[in-house]
Amino acid sequence: MSLFAKLKQRAAENRPVRVGLIGAGKFGSMYLSQAERVPGVHLIAVADLSPARACASLARVGWAAERLAARSPEEAAKAGTTFVTDDADGMIASPFVDIVIDATGSPAAGIHHALQAFAAKTHIIMVNVEADVLAGPLLARRAAEAGVIYSMAAGDQPALIAEMVDWARTIGLEVICAGKGTKYHPVYHASTPQTVWGHYGFSDAQVASGDFNAQMFNSFLDGTKSALEMAAVANGCDLVPPSDGLLFPPCGVDDLPHILRPMSEGGVLERRGTVEVVSSIERDFRPVFRDLRWGVFAVFEAPSPYVRECFGQYGLKTDASGRYAAMYKPYHLIGLELGLSVASIAVRGEATGATGDWRGDVVATAKRDLKAGETLDGEGGYTVYGKLVRAPDAVRLGGLPIGLAHHLVLKSDVPAGRMVSWADVEFDPTKEAIRVRRAQEALFAAEWGLV
Repeated sequence: MSLFAKLKQRAAENRPVRVGLIGAGKFGSMYLSQAERVPGVHLIAVADLSPARACASLARVGWAAERLAARSPEEAAKAGTTFVTDDADGMIASPFVDIVIDATGSPAAGIHHALQAFAAKTHIIMVNVEADVLAGPLLARRAAEAGVIYSMAAGDQPALIAEMVDWARTIGLEVICAGKGTKYHPVYHASTPQTVWGHYGFSDAQVASGDFNAQMFNSFLDGTKSALEMAAVANGCDLVPPSDGLLFPPCGVDDLPHILRPMSEGGVLERRGTVEVVSSIERDFRPVFRDLRWGVFAVFEAPSPYVRECFGQYGLKTDASGRYAAMYKPYHLIGLELGLSVASIAVRGEATGATGDWRGDVVATAKRDLKAGETLDGEGGYTVYGKLVRAPDAVRLGGLPIGLAHHLVLKSDVPAGRMVSWADVEFDPTKEAIRVRRAQEALFAAEWGLV
């Protein structure tokens, strides 16, 4: 039976899956625009630091004010309405919420909400890739101990890539490389919230619509978001990051199997079984032909001459040898697709992509020469961008994860392009996010034999 049929059955039996959303920003608003339209799903509560902002988001995507009259999750469950609150912890702890969605974008908040969900024996969908990359491998273990599901978010690129990787492996194909497309140029690493809109070409009217956060969008442009998403894919798909960061080769969909194959075969990959991001513009800023800016891909190899023939017979684009081919999806709809995760957890008991081993990490890297006494401002800010590295290397070198590069003061100068280390900053080891991250580092360092 399909997901939709099972949801309709739950609706007919008056036992909808009860959902709580944390964060009514862009991703959350996109989910809210669809949540009412799906049978068998009841959005019990929306938690946001600003309930007024959450109500405004709900109104903007079409929710009637009378649907928001509930004063508690219990009242919402009984009346078929939705409760809006600023108390995320209370919402998570409610017995009337089955699945929590963290769409905050705050690494520290995401870790906290995950731990609260585990304590409440509540499933959680982690839209918050920043939190997942910061501590996801440890959180996944905690979720398993609690007997709940810790899932990637359908519609976001890591989950879509994980689905494609799973498809290839399940039909017997070795995944050579998996990843996504984006608009990238090396100069974008220095982009700031002040320069971001010029690079994107957004109009003042678009920026003023309420859905556009300059620092968040700058994290897409300066390479940080790509690094985070590829770390999540590496951790969820048993793939290995490049040894010195993403290459971002300019590449259109027809060239995926030519460019994203091993160096020994004429490609750019230093190894098989890796992640990469392809750029939609050339290094001279010309547009790439048939670019994959909004999409995802997987490159795989024919295991036999017969399968190679099948690739050709059914029109797959391959490299010149016919051995390497690619499958891709040109678009993703982020929050509009999130209902797939809700349905999969509710009726199949399955995550839509799940963090596993710790393979990739993202370290804070100086955008410019930084001076002792400066305060770091995190993803998409003015001081640092995130660089993808192999997790054992990050731990061995003491790299400061980008997810913790918020409001930390530098103790020493850091030249442009250099990784920021734990030793470079003042930090409070008792803070929850730092404590969880350091526990993950200690656990895996012992497993890797680094201590």
